[in-house]
Amino acid sequence: MTNPITKTDDEWKAILQSRGAEPHAFEVTRHAATERPFTGKYADNFRDGTYHCICCDKPLFTSNTKFDAGCGWPSFDAAIADGAVATRTDKTHGMVRVEALCGHCGAHLGHLFDDGPTDTGLRYCMNSASLHFSPA
Repeated sequence: MTNPITKTDDEWKAILQSRGAEPHAFEVTRHAATERPFTGKYADNFRDGTYHCICCDKPLFTSNTKFDAGCGWPSFDAAIADGAVATRTDKTHGMVRVEALCGHCGAHLGHLFDDGPTDTGLRYCMNSASLHFSPA
């Protein structure tokens, strides 16, 4: 995936700071780091609303697609719309996974697994640091 939005690291850091992002959001979104399980602010958030990309503010998921996967990260069974979340193969850490990225700015969001408990069979396992929640 070629990132449709190109910015320097300093520009991304300034954007994240202006949005009140968590301190490690830059490493998560721009360098594919992962927050520790059960530490993200949205893991246990089940209020009605929409989850947006912390970098570009594009909507990614709605609260009605969120479920408790017991994994310690916010999990969703579907993206808000086609193209909202892009994917690519991730061969880091000695395994093959599907990386989930913002379809608009290319921010690393987390990973996509095919072990979800709903009809979609999907589990978008996201980092809270890559998201912003907008209540309904």
